[in-house]
Amino acid sequence: MIRPHHFNPNPETLADNGFQALSNDTNGTNLSNRAYMEFTQAVELLKNSGINVHLFEDESHNTPDSVFPNNWFSTHPEGKVVLYPMYAPNRRKERRSDIVEMLKCEYEVCEIVDYSGSEHDDLYLEGTGAMVIDHLERVAYMIPSNRANPALFERFCRQFNYEPFVFSALDLNDIPIYHTNVFMSICSDFAVLSLQMIPDLTQRDNIVRNLSRSGRDIIDLSAEQVYQFAGNCIELTGNTGKILVLSRSAFNSLTQDQIATIEKSAVLLPLSVETIELAGGSVRCMIAGIHLPPTKDKTSFTHLEQGVAHDNC
Repeated sequence: MIRPHHFNPNPETLADNGFQALSNDTNGTNLSNRAYMEFTQAVELLKNSGINVHLFEDESHNTPDSVFPNNWFSTHPEGKVVLYPMYAPNRRKERRSDIVEMLKCEYEVCEIVDYSGSEHDDLYLEGTGAMVIDHLERVAYMIPSNRANPALFERFCRQFNYEPFVFSALDLNDIPIYHTNVFMSICSDFAVLSLQMIPDLTQRDNIVRNLSRSGRDIIDLSAEQVYQFAGNCIELTGNTGKILVLSRSAFNSLTQDQIATIEKSAVLLPLSVETIELAGGSVRCMIAGIHLPPTKDKTSFTHLEQGVAHDNC
């Protein structure tokens, strides 16, 4: 996770991010201070729940979306780290070699797969924002948008042995949803998404069939719940088991039946990140989950196995 010191909704992403909002507070210092405090409190809650958080600071004025690191890199159980091409020019500055070096030190990394050169060809795939991966069924889902190129997605799926599933989902203005992970999350025992926002009935039925064949419950969100970031949640593994981390606004939008379904297998952990959500992303976007095997010669091996932020999304 990357703590922002100068947070501000990114003007370069406003045009195609239907979830991004303008703040009524014109004082940028107030805005960044609130985001800093929200983030700090979120990290403490995660740690208190047994999640091992690798925390980095961002003091740059030129990377307003750095709080969302899952867009520029992802990690994989076979020891690979992937770097992704970013649509907005100022988001390309978020890639950090010190984070990659930390991963090499703490975990078994055998290869860096770098797709970032595709930016020169105007091809973009913004990590686990652009695509949502079902690790159990080996299926990757993607909504095509400015941030998610189907050809590059197919290339990723071939290289990592996932079945690609490209589908359409529209926001309330009939514009393709900019990132798949604001629309859906796939966890161990359930999946959350909004079926009503998928206009193609065949695609809708195929997604339900795919997600159901593993025995998962499907939690069907309303469009209004998606706009409260209920789809932008992440399942982590802490010391005491599975934890579904989501924003306070997402939690407040859930029905009692939806909460009951989640609580059959996971503890809900709401985080208050209302200021950060002005940038058009929420808790899932703030967490780059680690799937890498820990380095075997580390004395903290057992602790990392039990407490690291392994996500299932």
